[in-house]
Amino acid sequence: MPDDFQKNQETQIPTNLRLLLVVEEIAKAGTPLKPMQLSSALGLPKPTIHRLLQTAEAEGFLQRDLDGRSYGPGPRLRQIAVHTMSSERLRTGRLAILKSVAEEIGETCNLATPDREGMTYLDRVETKWPLRIQLPIGTQVPFHCTASGKMYLSTLRDSTLEAVLNARPLEALTEKTIVTSEALRQELAQTRKRGYSQDDEEFMLGMTAIAVPVIDSAGRLMATLSVHAPEQRHAVTDLVKFLPDLKSAAEKLSELHSN
Repeated sequence: MPDDFQKNQETQIPTNLRLLLVVEEIAKAGTPLKPMQLSSALGLPKPTIHRLLQTAEAEGFLQRDLDGRSYGPGPRLRQIAVHTMSSERLRTGRLAILKSVAEEIGETCNLATPDREGMTYLDRVETKWPLRIQLPIGTQVPFHCTASGKMYLSTLRDSTLEAVLNARPLEALTEKTIVTSEALRQELAQTRKRGYSQDDEEFMLGMTAIAVPVIDSAGRLMATLSVHAPEQRHAVTDLVKFLPDLKSAAEKLSELHSN
């Protein structure tokens, strides 16, 4: 009976739609999936799933996870996500929200999205102060020593976080950079507890920042909203007073991308 059901299910899914459904299922899950999980979710035979995964991996839409058996979004799929978020209608609304919160705070505000190697600035509204930190759209910054990166790391499941922390040594970019896995784990635990992350001159001497999550309709981190400023204008503890403005803007951004 299960085999008959699976055969019937397979014939009901057009051939040219199957690969899209596999990619959609992986993107929807938010965590890497194994072929067996995809077979159960879509009702397709394992050999069919394996062929689809091989094609998607070869073309860069999916890539294997660190365990070698699960599959997650590949570079081309991540680029599709960025281009989708950068569509004219969404970007117009997003920039209006960013501009409003940047003017309210009086400092530069950034929207960043996670990539494999770090956080990439998707949008940015600069402060009007002549003294500012130049990090243009498209800049990629490390996970472990930036407010946006630490916010993202704080949302990862334990096994994924361990894999990230063990992948390579934590590079010291300043004398304040956290360079041990244990210290970073403690910092991420604090981040989860207080609901925001911070960078106290850890990425760049003289720069402070805090970040809050922008959540998607499934309750997962979609992006981070951060404010950064020269330390001589705002110590990191001083930036905390802007949290209500940042959280309000993050909620508006979440609603914008959920509609």
